[in-house]
Amino acid sequence: MPPKYVKTIGEEIFYEYGKLISRSAFNGTIQYGFVMNKLKELKSGAITMSGTIREWQREQELPKECVFCGSMQDLQTDHLIPRARGGTDSADNLVLSCRSCNSSRGDKGVFEWLGLKKKDNLHRIVAGKYLKELYDLHASKNTLDISIEELTKLCCNCRNPELCKEWNTVDELTCFCLESVF
Repeated sequence: MPPKYVKTIGEEIFYEYGKLISRSAFNGTIQYGFVMNKLKELKSGAITMSGTIREWQREQELPKECVFCGSMQDLQTDHLIPRARGGTDSADNLVLSCRSCNSSRGDKGVFEWLGLKKKDNLHRIVAGKYLKELYDLHASKNTLDISIEELTKLCCNCRNPELCKEWNTVDELTCFCLESVF
């Protein structure tokens, strides 16, 4: 869960991205003071999320394995934001996934499928691509500035309201809110 001072969809995306930077900088651990500094820098524009070319180059260095489970068998292209939910065929939205993970996930969002406990184990490059896709999607729908007090604007159209009940996060800003617009 984000701290109470993360109050908008855009800030939640930056908070999650700050955690990715922390995991890279601190050998897989999340240093929350560092995360908050990165959140502030992202909000102010002092730093930006990595660009497409840099992420693509880093992705090419990864072993050819499923980004979710590490299997090297039955690999296929998977859409981070499923096509059935408006995802594109752009390289930014595509990853390698094994047939088992791909079919298990179906048309669920990555956070929905992984859940709150496993989402921070997602490979940094994959999570970064996903957060950038979510940021762009929210920007296109003018929902980046929706605050905690306005979450019902997202909730009324969300296709996964049962997730918040399952994880006891009703009326809270979580990563599930990021997937609410597709």
